Formats: sequence, C-alpha cells, structure tokens
Amino acid sequence: MNIAHFFTLLRIVLIPFFPVCYLGYNWLKINPFYLPYILLFVLAICELTDLMDGYFARKKNQITDAGKILDPMADSITRILVFFTFTQGWVGIPLLLVFVFLYREFLISSLRTLCALKGFALAARKSGKLKAVLQASVNFFIVLLMIPYTWGTLSLSALQRASLIAVSIAAVYTVLSAVDYVYANRSYLKKVFYN
Repeated sequence: MNIAHFFTLLRIVLIPFFPVCYLGYNWLKINPFYLPYILLFVLAICELTDLMDGYFARKKNQITDAGKILDPMADSITRILVFFTFTQGWVGIPLLLVFVFLYREFLISSLRTLCALKGFALAARKSGKLKAVLQASVNFFIVLLMIPYTWGTLSLSALQRASLIAVSIAAVYTVLSAVDYVYANRSYLKKVFYN
C-alpha cells in the first residue's frame, strides 16, 4: 500500500455515497435544496483523489502494476456508477445510454487483459483521457443543473432534456474513443487473435 493506491481506494470507497444520497435523500432526511451541494462535494472529492493518485504516483515514482489496473478501474466505477444513478430520480436518463459506457469499459478492459497475457501492454490514448474528462464534466454539469431545479427556476423537463443531451454527447464520444483505441492498437490486437 502506497499513498497513490490509498487515494485510488479512497475513491472506490467514497463514490457509493453519491447514489445513497441521491436515491435516499428522503430516507436520510436530506433537504432537497441541499442535495445538489452534497452531491457536488462527493463528486469533487472523488475527482480530487483521481488527481492526487496520479500526482503521487509520478512524484514519488510509485507507478505500479497494481496502480495501472486499480486507477482506471476506480475511474470506471466512479463515473459509470454516477450515470447509473442518474437513470433514477429527477434526472431519469435512459438506461440504454449507460450500457454504452459499460460496453466500452468491458471491451477495452478485455483487450488490455488479452494483450497482457501475451506479454505486452496497450498504451493509454489521449482520446481515452478526453473521454474521462468529458464524462466527469457531464456528471458535474447534471448536478449543477439540479441547483436551479431545486430553486424552482428550472423545470423538471428542462433538467431531464439537458441531461439527456449531455449524456448522449458523452456516449457518442465514448464510442469514438473505443474505435480510436482499437484502431491505434490494431497491430497488437492482430498478434492476440492471429498468433
């Protein structure tokens, strides 16, 4: 256990508070007016731990095989769990869109595993990093939209429509990033499937 791993694991531990608060705010007796701020706090802490684990891994030369697996796994758990949460409650995005994010993660993780078994690693792509930033930004955008909704200055239909558009954009780019990843690593993938 090093400090980079600590921040990665902390992200995995903290993110379940997001759906618990969003879906159980009545049961937890959270005033709906304060709910978006609580959700923003949870998201901000999770994204901060993402920055911190990368920073300490590089600064203290703590880049490990475990970290290479845990960090992207924590990223996927964090962002996809938030998207799953948004299929319920006020936001109500279609579940089908979340399957796009899941499919991409399963596909890329499987390809990475197959290549690792053959003895070579697939490098991360800029498109994948941009995908992560876009997904995180969409999650923040939706929670920020909840603030005027709780004030009564944004209708539920407007909140849901804007959320659907934002998540759809993220889903389209997620597919494009998967295509870019597969195409850029096609020579390695040929070795997996044809050797």
